[in-house]
Amino acid sequence: MLFLDIPEDWQVKCLIAFAVALCLLYLGILAWANKLRKVIIKIDGTTVTIKSGNIFEEPGLKAIAFNEFFDTQVDNVVISERSLNGVFLKSHLESDVTDLDNEISIFPFEEYEILERDVVRERGKNVRFRLGTIFIKDDYILTAMSKFDNSNRANLTMPEYLEFLINFWDRVNKVYAQRSVVAPIFGSGITRLQGHKNIGDEDLLKIMLWTFRISEMRFKYPAKLTIVVHNEKIDQVNLLEMKSLRNGV
Repeated sequence: MLFLDIPEDWQVKCLIAFAVALCLLYLGILAWANKLRKVIIKIDGTTVTIKSGNIFEEPGLKAIAFNEFFDTQVDNVVISERSLNGVFLKSHLESDVTDLDNEISIFPFEEYEILERDVVRERGKNVRFRLGTIFIKDDYILTAMSKFDNSNRANLTMPEYLEFLINFWDRVNKVYAQRSVVAPIFGSGITRLQGHKNIGDEDLLKIMLWTFRISEMRFKYPAKLTIVVHNEKIDQVNLLEMKSLRNGV
């Protein structure tokens, strides 16, 4: 029996009940979506977790973005003490900053990774690295992400941002040694994407996932990629939409 005759005096009541049920279902789905704090998707066989949390509490190699000079001067001019690399240098670096500076200065980077030496600057270091260059320090991947203007403000153009991501995935692919990698949303925070003032964390996250997919980076099980969104910014990212992307990134 495909159809059921509803008595005429019950038709309006049934319509109201059906409308109320739909509203309750919608509100339930909306409440569930708003409480989402973690989703897991697959990108060409790699498990990618997107979650809220504290990157420093995650297991695996944690990526920390620096500027193109690998500056380590936390003075709220070159590096803000509230930025991710500022927090790393002040609270999570197990050695002295001077030891880290020395390790970076003597590390045998590839010649193409060093763009310029003896750069004249009022503050900070004087060796400029190619965007996406990485340096492994204990459980951390330090990477050159942003460029600095004359006022020591981090900035990037969109082509430079894409260049950084593609270079970053390529270099991580060579050094991760089947360990899981944890990254923030690169570009979120103080970095200024020139010509894209209104770009948000969700847009940056989608760009990260897209560049990851087109790169040759693939994590072999059980290694995985985790992208951690700061707890204060998780509401700016539609995790339900991220979950629906799956392999459609």
